[in-house]
Amino acid sequence: MSDATVSGVIHLIEETKTFGNKGFRKRLVVLEQDKGSFTNYIPVEFIRDSCDAVDELNVGDEIEVSYRLSGRRWQKDAQSEARYFLSAEAMSFQLLGSTGGTMTERVSSPNDAFSEAVDDEAPF
Repeated sequence: MSDATVSGVIHLIEETKTFGNKGFRKRLVVLEQDKGSFTNYIPVEFIRDSCDAVDELNVGDEIEVSYRLSGRRWQKDAQSEARYFLSAEAMSFQLLGSTGGTMTERVSSPNDAFSEAVDDEAPF
């Protein structure tokens, strides 16, 4: 099965955020896609070491991101309602268009998030 990909122009790059005792890191990049009658905004999360690769990117760059979907269940306690979260975790990216760059690709290991995350640390 091939990797899922999404492409678009970078609309927003957030600062890297750190969570929990082990220092789990993530960084959100929002891609913008012009769909004619509406604009689609797609949040993609870069995790662990791939957060640093985002430093090369700029708002307005066009990129293609290979990603995997990650789902989480979270419940504060037994009496509270369970909540479910879905995120697109970036596996790699390729710079398609930039004002002053060459083609770039960055890859992170698909298991990076699992080695750092702990069930009681909710990185969302």
